[in-house]
Amino acid sequence: MNCQSVTLNGRFKMPIVGFGSGGIITAELMEETLNTALEAGYRHIDTATAYENEHLIGPVLQKWFSSGKLNREDIFITTKLPNYKLQPEKVEEQLKASLARLQINYVDLYLIHFPVARMEASPYEPSPLLPTDHVAIWKKMEEQVEMGRAKAIGVSNFTQNQIEKLINNSTIKPACLQSEIHLYLQQEPLVRFCHSNGLAVTAYSPLGHPGIGDWFKQNGIEKEFLPDELNDPTVQLIAKKHNVTSAQILLKFQIQRNIVVVPYTSKPSRVKTNFDLFSFSLDAADIKALIDSDKGERARIFGFENLNGEDHPEWPFPKTK
Repeated sequence: MNCQSVTLNGRFKMPIVGFGSGGIITAELMEETLNTALEAGYRHIDTATAYENEHLIGPVLQKWFSSGKLNREDIFITTKLPNYKLQPEKVEEQLKASLARLQINYVDLYLIHFPVARMEASPYEPSPLLPTDHVAIWKKMEEQVEMGRAKAIGVSNFTQNQIEKLINNSTIKPACLQSEIHLYLQQEPLVRFCHSNGLAVTAYSPLGHPGIGDWFKQNGIEKEFLPDELNDPTVQLIAKKHNVTSAQILLKFQIQRNIVVVPYTSKPSRVKTNFDLFSFSLDAADIKALIDSDKGERARIFGFENLNGEDHPEWPFPKTK
C-alpha cells in the first residue's frame, strides 16, 4: 500500500504515485489496467475531460465502491477543465459533466488543463484561439470548491508568472501545478517556485512518454528530438545498481524531488512495477548523475504545436520561431 503523499493547501493528502489514464480509450483496456492498479495499491487516479475516458473510469470505480472493497474517500481523483471549454461561464457545467461521467459527487483536485482558451472542437483538432482571463476563470473554480464539487483546485501547463497572478488574485490559492517533468526536462526553477509558494507539483510524462513518436507522426507533428529515457545509459546503470527497472529509477528520481508522478502504461505488469517505488532509495551520487542529465527545453515533448498559439499572450512555452 502506498502511504507516501503530499499535502494540498495544508489540508488534503494526495498520493505521490498516481495512475495516469491518458491514452486509455477503450472500456476493456481501462477495466483491465485500472483494476490492476487498484489491486496493486494505487489510490490516485489522474484523468481529464480531454482524455475522453472519464466515462470509462466511472463504472470501474463503482464496482469497487459497491463491492465494499473501497470507499469514495479512499480514492484521490484528479480531472481537468479542457482548453476548448476555457471560459468562466463553462467551468461549472464542465465539472458537473465530469462528475456525471465519473459517477462521483466531487473530485479531489480540479485543474485548468492549459492556459490558452480556444474555440470548441474535439480535443485534438486545432481551432481558433480566444482571449483568456485566468482570474475570471479562477473565481469560477473557487466557486466549485465552495459548492463542494472539488476539494482543491490547481493548474496545468501554467508558467510561474501565470501562477503568481492567481496567487495574488485569489481567495483559494492554487493547490497544485501539473506540468511536463521528466529526466530530460526537470524544470527545477519552476518546481522550486511552486514548492516555496505552497503548491504541490505533479509530473506528467515522468517516463518521457515512450512510444509517443508514432502518435506525433499520425497527427503530422514533427519533432527534432524525442527523449528515450528508459534506454539512457546513466539510468540503466543506476537501475542495475539497485536491481530495479529504468522506469522505477525515473519515477523514484521525481519522488525524491517531492514531485507527484502519474505514469501511464497499458501493460499490467508495468502498472505494478511502476508502483513499487518504496523499497529502495537513490543515493547522492545517483541524484547528481540524474540531475546532470537535464537537457532543458529541447526535450519538451508536448509543445502543443497543433494549436499554433505562440503569438497568444498567455502562451506558456518559449517561442520556437
